[in-house]
Amino acid sequence: MKNVIKFCAVALLVFGACKNEKVEKTSEKEGTEIAMNFDSYGDKISEENVMTSDEMLAKFSDMKVGDTINAKFASKINEVCSKKGCWMKLPVGEEETMVRFKDYGFFMPLDAKDREVIIEGKAFVQETSVEELQHYAEDAGKTKEEIALITEPKKEFAFEANGVLLKK
Repeated sequence: MKNVIKFCAVALLVFGACKNEKVEKTSEKEGTEIAMNFDSYGDKISEENVMTSDEMLAKFSDMKVGDTINAKFASKINEVCSKKGCWMKLPVGEEETMVRFKDYGFFMPLDAKDREVIIEGKAFVQETSVEELQHYAEDAGKTKEEIALITEPKKEFAFEANGVLLKK
């Protein structure tokens, strides 16, 4: 009887190890496919369960200042910080969202404008101060006259990305 139990235990261990090996090989293949199509920044994210920018706009529209949701969506980069790549602006439907990166842990290439991205993180609605809007305009290379025209705070859709896939 002891031998039968030992045999069953060994058989389960061998079968379990073979099954895990197959799962790892599949994951490696999927990771390779993503790596071939995208450059990855920040946390590792997948291209699965991604909303369109119009779907993301619908989520933002239901939110009030201070609300936060976890989200993942795809869009095209309108603008990137011209100094360090520390932020980017993405269209969401007819609107735009300001994307910053979690803990300034990574930056985007300065030449990433007009490239497609998938971002994952926290979406929220905020009111941005005049000083901060002017700072962003300066980072974007706007003229002093354009910066001086910024005189009121703005309700904005914002996003803190923990991971980005940039299409090659």
